[in-house]
Amino acid sequence: MKHIKISNWLKAALLRAVRTFAQTAAATIGVAALMSDVSWVEVLSASALSAILSVLMSVGGLPEAKDSESFGNFSR
Repeated sequence: MKHIKISNWLKAALLRAVRTFAQTAAATIGVAALMSDVSWVEVLSASALSAILSVLMSVGGLPEAKDSESFGNFSR
C-alpha cells in the first residue's frame, strides 16, 4: 500500500479544486450573451459547489499527489 503525506494530498486537492472553480466560472459566464447579463451570484454558487465536490472526489485518490491511492493512505 502506498503512502502520501497529508500536506501533499491537501495541496493537490486544493489545486484541483481551484482549477475546477475557474473552469466552472468560465463555463457559467460563457453562457451569458453580455457581461451585464451574468448572474454573479449564480456563477459563484455553481463554482463554489464544483470546488467542494472536487475536494470530496479527491478523497478517492489524486493522480496529482505523488504515490497517492486514496485519502486513507497517509504517513506522518
